[in-house]
Amino acid sequence: MDVKLPKVGDAADSGTVATVLVKVGDTVAVDQTILELEQEKAVAPIRSPQAGKVTAVHVKEGDKISVGALLISVDSGEGTPAPKATVPRPATAPAPSPRRSLPEPDLEEETAEDWQSTPDGPEPAASPYVRKVARELGIHLSRITGSAQGGRVVMSDLARYISRLEKAVARAGRHAEEPKGLVFAPVGADFSLFGPVVSESLTPLRKIIAARMVENSVSLPHVTQFDEADMSRIEELRAKYKGDYEKAGARLTPTPFILKALVTALQRHPRFNASLNEVAETLVLKQHYHLGIAVDTEAGLLVPVLRDADKKSLRQIALELSEIAAKARDRKVSPDDMKGGTFTISNQGAIGGGHFTPIINKPEVAILGIGKTTLKPVATDQGAIVAKPMMPLTVSYDHRVIDGGSAARFTVDLVKALQEFPESEVKL
Repeated sequence: MDVKLPKVGDAADSGTVATVLVKVGDTVAVDQTILELEQEKAVAPIRSPQAGKVTAVHVKEGDKISVGALLISVDSGEGTPAPKATVPRPATAPAPSPRRSLPEPDLEEETAEDWQSTPDGPEPAASPYVRKVARELGIHLSRITGSAQGGRVVMSDLARYISRLEKAVARAGRHAEEPKGLVFAPVGADFSLFGPVVSESLTPLRKIIAARMVENSVSLPHVTQFDEADMSRIEELRAKYKGDYEKAGARLTPTPFILKALVTALQRHPRFNASLNEVAETLVLKQHYHLGIAVDTEAGLLVPVLRDADKKSLRQIALELSEIAAKARDRKVSPDDMKGGTFTISNQGAIGGGHFTPIINKPEVAILGIGKTTLKPVATDQGAIVAKPMMPLTVSYDHRVIDGGSAARFTVDLVKALQEFPESEVKL
């Protein structure tokens, strides 16, 4: 029996093989995980629908495959001849769409001047974001073969071209002429000339994160608002109700309070809970509150989404946050778990540090960064100096959508919601 890649959720029809967990000669059981497929920032387990002996493995780690791709062959022992081992082949692809006749260049045969020259032929279709990133990097899109319908160039095509170009520069070594205007050209340097080095291959997840960060930082005009919030009120409520929450199976950390206060501020300032439709030239104001929670994992940053935060109690949010963090760290979140966010929060308080400038999680228009709460001397209205637990917070926003005055008012209301948090929201 041939085992093929099934549809995995609703997020994507393709992915990258992260880990192959079986080899020829292994015996597999029904529903046993045979490989792990990386889709965007999530890893999905792919299970065998058939028990038997593995007679062939048709994929390897790093292969990009689509729904229907042949994964392994299994002899169930029911008299059906075992299929012959085959050479690993690319995933089944949809019917070919019209594409440019210009092939991608052989970078090994090109010079620095070739990389900077404009090839003959029309420039392929691409989104404004891809064009902007390519322009910033000094890359002509005409040199790239697009993988999307009609030969459209997408970010993954640009990232693949950059990777090939980096390898070409590295092969040329320190004698290669450095292409002007390419921000990644220094990778061609031989750093071992100056001392001991260790090289690590970038994981598929890290490559995705890198491409997304470049796209988001280049395509969105970021501005960041800084402030601090007095967490005395929230610390008092935590001390008072911590035991009750533990009995209910929930950890009462500051994060649930921050999320509830954030929803209050977003409801008062709907432009922060929006997305810009650049094609229709409209601002989509979302009337649902799905908050992305940036989770620091060994593999990299993942952003699963806590949905309908406005409809959930503090206890429900506390319970769900624990589940979300555990799933993210175990790489059990699916691509669908990380879609549909309306606003993202990046909380570094448990690690330490103060203010930082987070990058907006496109297509959202703002993001909240939280630092570690520390005791600081604060002047009271009566002129006395007292120690207060002050939490640094930053709001990065898309300046095309949000003006500085609006950002200041949003931040003021967020601080107020934190400092005047209602006890009624905490009671079980």
